[in-house]
Amino acid sequence: MRQGLYGPVVDEVWQKATKIKLLICDVDGVFSDGRIYLSNSGEELKAFHTRDGFGIRSLLSTDFHIAIITGRKSQLVEDRMTALGVSDIYQGVDDKLEPFNELLAKYDLTSDQVAYIGDDMVDLPVMQQVGLAVCVADGHPYVKQHADMITHVSGGFGAVRELTDLLLMSQDKFDAAHGMSI
Repeated sequence: MRQGLYGPVVDEVWQKATKIKLLICDVDGVFSDGRIYLSNSGEELKAFHTRDGFGIRSLLSTDFHIAIITGRKSQLVEDRMTALGVSDIYQGVDDKLEPFNELLAKYDLTSDQVAYIGDDMVDLPVMQQVGLAVCVADGHPYVKQHADMITHVSGGFGAVRELTDLLLMSQDKFDAAHGMSI
């Protein structure tokens, strides 16, 4: 057992994290708290935490790849992820395994070089394929049972940052990474 920044990290999780080259993230319930706000005019609003943005930018400043795979389609997700520098954005996806396999081929990776962070049942097919499967602290109980790691932080409140910090620390890149709160 190692002491991480957010609490204890099981040695097996730390070892898995040392191999990761691609982080795939769900959005609703991971980057956000899962709630969707709708205005009277039908405009959709979500809240994103700047700590998660800093973590994504930090990973991108090293040699990690980052992708988003989400079931919903939203211009604000496109805008937020593009602003963070994420170029692999898959929205409106029913079968998350299809873009997962595309990403493996695109970056010439094996599944054990991929981490996935999710919160609900739709995330399980990919979580069961990757080298490091992560569920947010407030994720669905069944999904937690199938995760290698459960974050200490809830979705929308820095759970992505907790994972990015772990990835950077496990690969001795934490001090060299350069993020930005945007």
